[in-house]
Amino acid sequence: RSFARSLLRFLGFIFWGTAAALAFGGVFVILMYKNYRYLFQESFLSLPGWLAVAAALILLPTGVLAISISAKMSRYRQGALMYLLLVLLCLEISSAVLARFYSIQTASELESTMGYLVYQYNGTHSQGPGSRAVDAVQRKLQCCGIQNYTDWLKATAASWRLPAEKTRVPESCCKEKYSHCRGDLGHLEQLFQEGCLKKMEDQLHFVMLYIFWCCIVLSVLELLAGFSNGILMRHQPFHDFRIL
Repeated sequence: RSFARSLLRFLGFIFWGTAAALAFGGVFVILMYKNYRYLFQESFLSLPGWLAVAAALILLPTGVLAISISAKMSRYRQGALMYLLLVLLCLEISSAVLARFYSIQTASELESTMGYLVYQYNGTHSQGPGSRAVDAVQRKLQCCGIQNYTDWLKATAASWRLPAEKTRVPESCCKEKYSHCRGDLGHLEQLFQEGCLKKMEDQLHFVMLYIFWCCIVLSVLELLAGFSNGILMRHQPFHDFRIL
């Protein structure tokens, strides 16, 4: 019984720390979808992030309950803790499954989506959402094209109606320190040459894997907390609140 109380107190403090880690991953997913929404065909990609943020918020009162129960047992608090742990398990398992699913599905769709947007690109000063999305990705990830900068050689000549000898890349491929860069292929040192696809896939894989393992580890810790709370409840059983 004393071990269960000590474990519950320890897990209460752990829940506070892991809430911040889980919230960080959830916000990262939400912002990633917001910044690159035109690259993702799946409109529910941010759902694992929102579930993770919700779980992180619920972890805070759960930690408080766990610590207070370890100090002074209360039937009401023990029942409330069990309910919160059940809700957390549902949220985190759902978030982990969705993160794993979207990581696999979206990675296979990125190449075709980026290829379409590059082909439809109408120039640096275009106001189209697809063109703006391409520019935003290339600036933020410091990349150029899909696999590399040469992907623009065919695309710009066709969609920008330029002669082959004047083919160039968008200005969003230019490195920031070259303020006079206009995407001229004669000055490759002024351009980012690495493609965007691999960087996007790496970023997506990292953040989804981060969410997945955070949720799995937290689920195990919550099962331990529920087990510890159950041990304490056996020593102070519910008589008039058996429905809990």
